[in-house]
Amino acid sequence: MNAILVAILGLAVFVLGYRYYSKFIAERIYRLDPNYVTPAHKYKDGVDFVPTNKFVLWGHHFTSVAGAAPILGPAIAVYWGWLPAFLWVVLGTVFAAGIHDFGTLALSVRNKGQSIGTIAEKFIGRRGKILFLFIILTLVLMINAVFAWVIANLFITYPASIVPVFIQIPLAIWIGYAAYKRNVRMLVPSLLALAVMYLGAIVTAEVSWLQIDLVSYMGGEEAAGLFGLGSVSTAFMIWIVILLIYVYIASTLPVWKLLQPRDFINSHQLTVGLIIMYAGLLLTNPTISAPATNGDADTSWLPLLFITIACGAISGFHGLVSSGTSSKQLDKETDARFVGYFGAVGEGILALISILAVVTLFNSADEFTATYSSFNEANATGLGNFVEGAAVLAGGLGIPENVATTIVSIIVVSFAATTLDTSVRLMRYIIAEIGSEYKVQPLTKKHVATSVAVVSTAALVLIPEGPNGFGSGGYLIWPLFGTSNQLLAGISLLLISIWLKRRGINYIATLIPMIFLLFMTLYAMFVQVFFEWAWYAEESNLLLFILGAIIFVFSIWIIITSIQALSGKFDDELEKYRND
Repeated sequence: MNAILVAILGLAVFVLGYRYYSKFIAERIYRLDPNYVTPAHKYKDGVDFVPTNKFVLWGHHFTSVAGAAPILGPAIAVYWGWLPAFLWVVLGTVFAAGIHDFGTLALSVRNKGQSIGTIAEKFIGRRGKILFLFIILTLVLMINAVFAWVIANLFITYPASIVPVFIQIPLAIWIGYAAYKRNVRMLVPSLLALAVMYLGAIVTAEVSWLQIDLVSYMGGEEAAGLFGLGSVSTAFMIWIVILLIYVYIASTLPVWKLLQPRDFINSHQLTVGLIIMYAGLLLTNPTISAPATNGDADTSWLPLLFITIACGAISGFHGLVSSGTSSKQLDKETDARFVGYFGAVGEGILALISILAVVTLFNSADEFTATYSSFNEANATGLGNFVEGAAVLAGGLGIPENVATTIVSIIVVSFAATTLDTSVRLMRYIIAEIGSEYKVQPLTKKHVATSVAVVSTAALVLIPEGPNGFGSGGYLIWPLFGTSNQLLAGISLLLISIWLKRRGINYIATLIPMIFLLFMTLYAMFVQVFFEWAWYAEESNLLLFILGAIIFVFSIWIIITSIQALSGKFDDELEKYRND
């Protein structure tokens, strides 16, 4: 199968989805009002509530939700064949992700910029809200641990990416100051910053002493490190500590000082990266060597495909970003279509090239199936296969392989760091909300809540022992992340449906993806929790069993309450919400 033809088909569906379907949703379903006073203006504080140009906000939103997940998920899911992964990415983006991301943003804007967890109280009561906040808190904690783990490992594997990544921080601070204190437009400075980063990538790829290789500094992989750990474990621990210090500072700064400008740089970085990879695809004209479907898979694609590919099709974390940070920066309500729906389309475009980079990497179907011999092998090698495949595509433009590999790793690290920063900020909001709910005043303080978020993340990453040795926490909880994340998306769609019903609006567009997603995720979680992770299973995992069982029970509780609200149990409140 020709890869260019598959790419054209996928991109055409994305264009049509944004051009027509998102316009229909904006005008007929969410009914955006250009004159509505958004929370960014109503509660403007210069810290979290900051009216922002829609292109800058799209940059923040897109790179916050992108992370490594739209790359990693598809790179793993091609294990079942490229066709199921392709179909879910394309159709899931247009008919599920766009509606979900757009909807949570619109819902939050109409509710004072509150997070989806806080808004839940209006629809399913205080108890449902608390249960929902617990699910969100658990998911965000897992995201923090997973992405900190991913970044630390990428720094160890690709040390040439470290200097360019850290150069971005002072450049972003400078751009934020210039934009908000000197009224300088962000576009040109952000492009210059990106040029500096990529110049740094070229230099560090060629000059070995500029590569911060902690493992080599300690004498190689077999050498001893600190505190009785090996060199690799010591390097991992050092990077985790540095990352968590960084996210503590970054997540407490006003959004304009670092978050917005850095994310705007990253949006250009993603655009450049996508152009390089798609142009490389066009010039190299590769053939898809992977099979369309894998009849010898050791696990069924149903329902695992729909939780393995989360970001890039639909992801509950996107709703947290939409309602947690993006809604507080939306200048006009009509900008929500561009920021929310087009942000989801951007994810889909990235997930599509991730699929194509992996399935064109191998010389034959036999070579592909040898590498993807099992689902566990797919999990272990997926990200590395993408980096290598993307480097091959970039090579079609004449970019040296070592430089291309460094640039691709910089892109992945930058997005993962953006997600980590935003996620810690969201976790701080949630902890503060829980503190307010239970009248634990210290938890409502910014630095106390952030400290709890950072320390708990460090504990989850570093303490558990697992197959990857020290610091296996992120690896161990990854299987639960997919189901929890998709379950959150389904519940968010359920809340959006209740909101639309109470406004007297047809909610079929949110109801159909909601039913599909809840069925798939509850099915997957039930099988995993009670047949794979329970103490009586052959390969039990008590950590995943306990967390998964709690999330499963709480979710069922929330869904029952939400369905009661959706079916009309609370119709006496309809008039109160009709004009919200």
